[in-house]
Amino acid sequence: MKAILRMILRIAVAAALAAAVCRAVVASPVDPSGTWVIEDGRARVRLERCGPTLERVCGYIVWMKEPADARGQPYRDGNNPDQGKRLRFLLGHQLIMGLKPTPEGRFEGQIYNAENGKSYSVALWRESSDRLTLKGCMLALLCSTQMWRQSNDVLPGQLVGLTGDPNGPRADQEWAAPPSPKQAAAKAR
Repeated sequence: MKAILRMILRIAVAAALAAAVCRAVVASPVDPSGTWVIEDGRARVRLERCGPTLERVCGYIVWMKEPADARGQPYRDGNNPDQGKRLRFLLGHQLIMGLKPTPEGRFEGQIYNAENGKSYSVALWRESSDRLTLKGCMLALLCSTQMWRQSNDVLPGQLVGLTGDPNGPRADQEWAAPPSPKQAAAKAR
């Protein structure tokens, strides 16, 4: 009789663990990393993992249909509330700030709008392998949703380097990768 009770208990524990693992797998967000064409086609945004343990998602403008003004000068982040960032180029700047994964299988956090210098709440998730939904909200009542499509080609003028490299986007200071131990030791010399 004790052997049967132990076997039933083992099966119940195994079933409970399997159910917990299934819930965790279903709720874990699908990685949105890649290059995405925004809904109106004016820009491409590269999403990549960021943060100390790479659990978050950051996004950078890597291509703009019109990267320069009528005088041929690259657009700058002139409306940024941080005066230190007003001279940076829009092409290559970070607009999605360390989105956190949610139990619902999405990533949520802040997106920066260079057109008005404000940040908004945003959630994003993959609809399919090549479609991404981005929902931005101002005051949780005024929301707008866009559908971005994944791009695998490279257009002239698109930044293709790694984040922080000369031909790549630039992370905001708080999201920049810390130097490797080798780089830190070399600097100390």
